[in-house]
Parts: sequence; structure tokens; C-alpha cells
Amino acid sequence: MREHDLPAPQRRGRGRSRFDDDETPFLTYGRPPARTVPEDEPGPEPEDDWSSWDQAVHGPEPYPRWLVTELAARDTDLGVLKTGKEADVHLVRRAVPDTDRSCLLAVKRYRDAQHRLFHRDAGYLEGRRVRRSRENRAMAGRTAFGRQMIAGQWAAAEFAALSRLWEIGAGSGRIAVPYPVQLLGTELMLEFVGDPDEGTAAPRLAQLRPGPVQLRSLWEQLVDALVVLARAGYAHGDLSPYNLLVHAERLVMIDLPQVVDVVANPQGPEFLARDVRVVATWFTARGLPAVDTDPAALTGLLLREAGVR
Repeated sequence: MREHDLPAPQRRGRGRSRFDDDETPFLTYGRPPARTVPEDEPGPEPEDDWSSWDQAVHGPEPYPRWLVTELAARDTDLGVLKTGKEADVHLVRRAVPDTDRSCLLAVKRYRDAQHRLFHRDAGYLEGRRVRRSRENRAMAGRTAFGRQMIAGQWAAAEFAALSRLWEIGAGSGRIAVPYPVQLLGTELMLEFVGDPDEGTAAPRLAQLRPGPVQLRSLWEQLVDALVVLARAGYAHGDLSPYNLLVHAERLVMIDLPQVVDVVANPQGPEFLARDVRVVATWFTARGLPAVDTDPAALTGLLLREAGVR
């Protein structure tokens, strides 16, 4: 991960949910018509497409130096990195033709309403509300429109959480997440975490067999990250060794669409306790002393940090 010198943002008040619809108006955005290309400007090759940067909601400023923001850039899909029940993740190269300006992006594309399976969304969505009763009824009834609204909330929640955590991490160095490049509808573009030359993604924690020193270091990084999450009022909601990457000896947290507001969601403390229990079990099974990974003690600490008594 690259380091960026951003000031740590101020902690938010707890008077209202982080998922209010007026904080995420981009939920209703669709892809605008294709950009009009002047007659004297060559169009993109058939396998390429223009960068969608000018159509999307952008990540936190200042933008990382590696990020290509030029409107003349083209996005080339290099294939699927990961498939899942709710979304597929593609590897995309954004490059400015005839220059050395390029970057790799991980593009998370949520499935359409007919092919998506949000099998556990009810508990996660507590505390996230939109103002119009029609949308609330549609989401509750899981109509096609309601499922599309839910997909928008998943994408918006992940983008908002990553943006917040990126700013905190850049200032404190205590949590690492992929930089959230942009959000367009239900398509989320993220920093690619891995080897940019080979296009190889960083391994998941579950794939590693760390020695004692590395195991201890990764656990300490994880505790730091969980404390940062709790202070921001969040629980990951689905934390496991499969959504933690290890890149250049740094633990990187990914996959946050189900991020839970610990205060606004009545089940928030239970989600947080489950996150801790799952990862603590993995570290204990790999040799870390159980006294150091006590789930009850860590859960109590995190709830206090989140302001939950």
C-alpha cells in the first residue's frame, strides 16, 4: 500500500446513522449516455472503453499520484479476479494512449436483480434507511426494484466506509484498505492490491501459513484496524481470513459492503462479536496463545471504543 500524508479526520457525532440517504445521493445515479467524441478525435478500440471518471463519484482528495484521472484514458477489462454470490471483481487497466500513464484497478460489479443473492441482508440493513416509504416498502418486500435499491445501498455503504477508513488510515497508519477510486451506480472501482507488473492479487490471509513473528505482527495489525473501525462506529460485519489481504507484510482489509453501524443497528454488537470470534479462532489455531486472542476481552474493548455500553 502507498502512504499518503492526509490529516486524520475528526470523529463524527453519533446523533444519526452514517447511511442516511442524503449522505449518499449517488445511489440513484445511472450510467449517463456515452461521451460525445469530436469528429477529429479517434474513438476507442472495440475492446476498450473511455474512462468513466467524469461520470462517477470520486474517492477522497488528494488523489493518489498513481491514479489516472485524465478523461482521455481508456479502461480495458483484463478478466475476472474473483466471483461471488453478490458481485464479481474484474481487473481493469486504465491508461492514457501513447503515454506511460496507467494504473490497475479492481472493479467490483454487483449482479443484476435477477442474478444476485443477498441471502443475509435483512440484519445488515437495519439502521440504513431511505426517506421515501415506497423505497422502504420495496426493499422490505424484496421486489425487483427493492433488490436494486438494496444493491445500491451495498455499494454506497462500501464506498462510504472505504473513503472514511482511507482518510483515517492515511493519517494514522493503523488501518489499511484499498483506495476507493470511484462509484458509478452499483459499480465500485478500487485500488488493485498486489503486484502491478504481474497483475497478481495479494494473497488472502487464509492462504498463508505465517511463522510466529509474522503471525504476531498480523494479529497486532488486525487489532489496530478493529479499534479504528470501532472508533468510527463500524463493525466489518463479515470479517474472516478470506477478506483480509497481506501485501508487503501489511494487513489490508477488503469487502465491506455489509459494514454495520454498531450504534444505529440493534444487532451491531452481535455482528462485531462474531467478527472477533471468527478471526481470533483462526489466529489461535495457527499458534497464537489463546490468552492473547480472547474474543470476549477484545469484543469488550471494541464496544467501549465504539461508545456502546
